Amino acid sequence: MKLLKNLGILVALAAFSCLPTLAQETELKVIDEVVAQVNEGVITLSRVKRESKDLVEAKVQSGAKREDAQKEVDEKRGQLIADLINEELLVQKSKEIGVDKEIEAAINQRLVDIMKQQNFKTVEELEGAMRQQNIDPMEMRDVWRKQLTTERVISNEVDRKIYWGLNGKELKEYFEKNKSKFTKPETVSLSEIYLSVVNNDSDAKREKAKDLVKQLRAGADFAKMVTEHSERPDAAKTKGKTETLVVTELSPKFAGPLKDVKAGGVTDPIELDGGGLLILRVDERTAASSQAEFKEESVRMAMTNERRSDAAKKYMAELRENAYIRLSESYRPLVSPLLFAEERKARPTK
Repeated sequence: MKLLKNLGILVALAAFSCLPTLAQETELKVIDEVVAQVNEGVITLSRVKRESKDLVEAKVQSGAKREDAQKEVDEKRGQLIADLINEELLVQKSKEIGVDKEIEAAINQRLVDIMKQQNFKTVEELEGAMRQQNIDPMEMRDVWRKQLTTERVISNEVDRKIYWGLNGKELKEYFEKNKSKFTKPETVSLSEIYLSVVNNDSDAKREKAKDLVKQLRAGADFAKMVTEHSERPDAAKTKGKTETLVVTELSPKFAGPLKDVKAGGVTDPIELDGGGLLILRVDERTAASSQAEFKEESVRMAMTNERRSDAAKKYMAELRENAYIRLSESYRPLVSPLLFAEERKARPTK
């Protein structure tokens, strides 16, 4: 493996005059400082500063004072650098196991889905609208890429091994000790009417959604209303049918509006985080049951979920153990105790 030989300051030759009467001169110019080398990759100071800035802005947008947000982020700089090193290891692993292309395809598909939901003709048109709202499409891609990289690598390298490594005896013993986890939960089957919100038409769409709810509660045909008003690309085909969900697993955004809605009823309009309005109809409710039922897939999944956290920590420790990681002397005291915490826990005490 070819590694960078120098850690510290990256340099580049400055532009020089091409006039034949003048001697060619070079000048060393500081481009960036390398905070850490991770195999053949590097974590630069500019990247750390950029990530810090993004965290501060996110906290400010959530209501924090800028000076308080800046102080909090500065105090956790060591953890931020440790997280970036772990991210770099996961990105490298994603390429090694061949899921990086799947990740990029998933990112592109997300954009296409949003494009269709918001009634844009092309992804470029969607990205233009995002920029008008001060949303950087490239930054959004980066956020998704980080999320998906962690999900895909951990799923492939950790979850899959736990899931298929469990034998029949383990599954039965776990089921007998945890029967309450395998009782039939309350479920709800839903259909929807979706209205997109584009540019400045949010007030008009809210009024339209309220009117649709009024008509539905007065007896209007839901399937017909879906065909005429829903802005999902496949609304006419699906008639608004979505899926059956476990009530206890619903997010608060949906659990609240659905709480007291009986079969055949509809919710008030629900505003979505990504833009748009949703009217949900409860097609069917199935009551919970106290009788436990053994289903191998469910037991495997429950055991995998229970063991994932510790297994993922162990996996990341192994990645670090097998990687070439060299911290700049300026940052070593700040980062090393955090980055290698799990490895220290695993070492036997003398």
